[in-house]
Amino acid sequence: MSIDVGSIVEGKVTGITSFGAFVELENGKTGLVHISEVADTYVRDINDFLKEHDSVRVKVINITDGKIGLSIKQANPQPSDGGMYQSKARRRAASTASNFEERLARYLKESEERQQALRKSLDSKRGGRGAR
Repeated sequence: MSIDVGSIVEGKVTGITSFGAFVELENGKTGLVHISEVADTYVRDINDFLKEHDSVRVKVINITDGKIGLSIKQANPQPSDGGMYQSKARRRAASTASNFEERLARYLKESEERQQALRKSLDSKRGGRGAR
């Protein structure tokens, strides 16, 4: 069986490193699944997702100078159900974004209130507006 870019094949994890996992394909060749291509979520430790001798389904994403680049997340796309499905990471990112925006708005409001109080205090000490 020939390995072409875009084809989806089965393989077996033969080694795990800090930057990815080596997968032996059906034809005996070995390719690398980079840590960024393991899952849709952030992968801090690849051992949380893969173990040696695991059987995995991978997609060939590139072949350069005899080196085969593979992807697990592209071989197993998430189901599209019209927006009803959201991964835990996407929900967390959306929640974090809205929390950030709320915190930023609250900070700006409080900052403006402090600035007004400071201006009022300084103006009264200088004999400026409203001090008479």
